Amino acid sequence: MPKDAATPPRRPMRADARRNAEKIVAAAGALIAEHGADASLEEVARRAGVGSATLHRHFPSRQAILEAVFKDRVEALCAKADDLLAEPDPGQALSTWLHAVGAHAVANRGLGASLMQDGDPALGETCHDMITTAGDALLARAQAADAVRAEITIAQLLKLVGAIALATEREVDGPAEADLLLAIAIDGVRTR
Repeated sequence: MPKDAATPPRRPMRADARRNAEKIVAAAGALIAEHGADASLEEVARRAGVGSATLHRHFPSRQAILEAVFKDRVEALCAKADDLLAEPDPGQALSTWLHAVGAHAVANRGLGASLMQDGDPALGETCHDMITTAGDALLARAQAADAVRAEITIAQLLKLVGAIALATEREVDGPAEADLLLAIAIDGVRTR
């Protein structure tokens, strides 16, 4: 039986429930900006003006909240990857995109470590899945042009970006430091 046939259609969310979910995402976004991805879920609920049970009804895990907070930003990174597929230099296109992913991860404390891992399958396509798919297309193109070493995987590149973001996110000049370290690392994956 196809998956769609086995899954009953979801009813539209009531207006008050939708407002609560939006308040939770907004509060989580603000707290994550202040304290990183490990921000207190109880504080998220308090700032959103909802109870803990309401928060957990909408978002059963920390990962679910992070996915909701960052999905639009990750979609923008994926759109950038799609645009870069048309660039004439595939190696430079991959490099440009990896720098954008790094800047995004540094700017959103804790995001690199939180979203660069496989998520909960119950969430459907996760930010990790989206970034991996977008990066894989750029990497395959760069490898086909012999601009990037053949043995490199997108998972390895994203781990590298995530590690650099994690190492620099609390530094005053974190974005600049991350960009420099990523440039050094990218030179190591190029074939020329």
